[in-house]
Amino acid sequence: MPSWLPSIDYPPSQEGYWHPVTSTLNWCEEDYYATYYSAEIVNTLTNLLFMCLAIKGIRNCRKEGHDTIFFVTFVGYLLVGTGSFFFHTTLKYPWQLVDELSMIYTTCLMCYATFSYSKSRRFSQMLAISLISLAIFITLYYHYLQDPLFHQNAYALLTAVVLFRSMYIMEYNLRPSLTKHEEEFKVQRRRSMTVDEKELSRSEDRRDAKILRTMWIMVAYGLSIFLGGFAIWNLDNQLCSTLRSWRRQVGLPWGILLEGHGWWHLMTGVGAYFYIVWGIWLRHCLNGRQDEYTLSWPRIFSLPEVVRSAHTHGIAQNGALRKNQ
Repeated sequence: MPSWLPSIDYPPSQEGYWHPVTSTLNWCEEDYYATYYSAEIVNTLTNLLFMCLAIKGIRNCRKEGHDTIFFVTFVGYLLVGTGSFFFHTTLKYPWQLVDELSMIYTTCLMCYATFSYSKSRRFSQMLAISLISLAIFITLYYHYLQDPLFHQNAYALLTAVVLFRSMYIMEYNLRPSLTKHEEEFKVQRRRSMTVDEKELSRSEDRRDAKILRTMWIMVAYGLSIFLGGFAIWNLDNQLCSTLRSWRRQVGLPWGILLEGHGWWHLMTGVGAYFYIVWGIWLRHCLNGRQDEYTLSWPRIFSLPEVVRSAHTHGIAQNGALRKNQ
């Protein structure tokens, strides 16, 4: 440890308030070294980001009138953070189930939002029944096995299916060169379209191409953060003894930076938030409401949100004023 960096020695791990450990997992952070009342203090507190982002998303859904499925998804996202907070505080098995299974349930909600779009009522009902059945099966089988690898594989598979399906929908429905059914209709109409109508059609194509580029940047950015957190999570598992040794060498507070599972919480929390916001924006675009809603993402290191465009907001305010008059 460089002498010019002040630090204090790590206290020894000990038995704490919630002893004994009943969870099937115990992460690399040493137990109760910082406080008698929290088993893994860093892994606990990093879940506060999950909760803050979930509340931010819930408030945005209520304020901007996004589809209910995304409001419910953010509620599930809040449950993930809350469950993880109490799991890492107590290392109790029931809270472990709340943490891990809420990840499955929230992903199932996004799966419903992705696959039910523009489908018939009957298809949506069958999809809902299938996903509920799948969630129940994963819950019961995981409780029977108590094998974390099963949960991790199920979550990874569900996430991959939803992600790739969303990418396909985005490309097929927004990229002008791929929306052949719309292009053929436009070609037929252009024979009798005015100059202004033709320009409007080309303007919409340019708009959608610009939205698509921004969406891909958003997807790449969010996915990179998520996968970066996953990589750190794996290193934390594989190199735990080495990391513990390094943490004790550098001391507190610097050793906190080597808590890999804490970084996993921060990075996957941000990555998941990006994905849900992308889903909201994509849904509005699929509904042909690109001019009513816009993505507010002023800087690459800021958090995006979907808001009503200034023009739409102004119309709504004027309408409210006239109604009050």
